[in-house]
Amino acid sequence: MRIARVEVHGEAHDAILEGDFAYHLEGSVFHAPHKGAAIGPLSELKLLAPCTPTKVVCIGLNYKAHIEETNATAPTEPLMFFKPPTSVVGHLDDVHWIPGCEKLDYESELAMVFGKTAKNVAPGTYRDYVLGYTCANDISARDFQRSDGQWTRAKGSDTFCPLGPWIVTDIDAEDLHIGGALNGEVRQDSRTSDLLFGLDELVVHVTKYFTMLPGDVMITGTPSGVGTSKGLMKPGDVYEVTIEGIGTLRNRIVGLH
Repeated sequence: MRIARVEVHGEAHDAILEGDFAYHLEGSVFHAPHKGAAIGPLSELKLLAPCTPTKVVCIGLNYKAHIEETNATAPTEPLMFFKPPTSVVGHLDDVHWIPGCEKLDYESELAMVFGKTAKNVAPGTYRDYVLGYTCANDISARDFQRSDGQWTRAKGSDTFCPLGPWIVTDIDAEDLHIGGALNGEVRQDSRTSDLLFGLDELVVHVTKYFTMLPGDVMITGTPSGVGTSKGLMKPGDVYEVTIEGIGTLRNRIVGLH
């Protein structure tokens, strides 16, 4: 099943997608959702961020090839940080440059959307808590990331967490192709099986410390190919995150808002 949020006459509605058509989602997104009345073709609708998390828990340095390209030391347990709800935008929404930033980078990531409250999840049971998966772009101001000593401004600024285009509920996400392209040029090309800490390990670890609520999101790290010598992003650029079995998340970078 593909679950989306769409804008209809200025209001957000949960939807079930079949092919290129949207239908009202009846019941709850988190409890036995089913298809209702037709809304219309996706070509005539605006896709919103597919969920409204209270928090986005992010994992850093979690692809083996990315650790190697940065000459970093592999962490011994998942490296966690937060993005606030105000950082979340949807497919085709603009990502806004922030004052003082000179080095804006992309990070293609698999995002896990929780479907029920998760705390102290037991090993081997993470799928019981997951609604589904979507694409994410962990937008990162590299100069602030290095100068601030922590990553709040660098990664949590407004519009710095594009999610979408929808949530896919019925895939195994442990070995999917994940890629990214800047203005059509491939920059990232990997598989989720290259994760240092797998999805089960991440959910077990994160929920020791944070209660994940229905609709909350965990983004799971980025593959190699970021911060390349080919150059970072600039206003006017378009970055696309594509994940096998999910789709493509596309966002344009715009100047100061």
